[in-house]
Amino acid sequence: MAAVDLATHPGHLARRLQQAHYLLWNTMVSEETTSPQFAVMNALVAEPGLDQRTVGERVGLDRSTIAEVISRLSRRELLHKVRDPQDGRRSLLRLTDEGLRVHRKLTVRTARMNQVFLAPLSPEEQTVFFDLIRRVADAAEDLRNPAEPLVAQQT
Repeated sequence: MAAVDLATHPGHLARRLQQAHYLLWNTMVSEETTSPQFAVMNALVAEPGLDQRTVGERVGLDRSTIAEVISRLSRRELLHKVRDPQDGRRSLLRLTDEGLRVHRKLTVRTARMNQVFLAPLSPEEQTVFFDLIRRVADAAEDLRNPAEPLVAQQT
């Protein structure tokens, strides 16, 4: 049996891309705040007062992951929860003043990191790259709750 060419496997390439992103994030942005934590903070800058479920949907995190991210940001006092006056079972999230300060600092760093990350591509290629990965990511969202169960084909 011959080895497969992993350069043609999107999952393999996505993992390598994620490894590069993780390395750049830790060296150029923050060792303390993760990329998913930054995404949550960013969502709350864009729309303060969202509930946890909605924030998770906005940034593409599942229920258990968003709960952990919220918990960590809360422990660091970067966000706080307040009970929704309309529904006491729900908490609304807002960044603290420190959370806003950290977000501002990280926003500048992420811009620099993105320049390094995308440096191998021309501006036109960057546009195509974003379009393609966004389309694949959007289609992957549909796989979370498919209308019909996916059935693995056997050969």
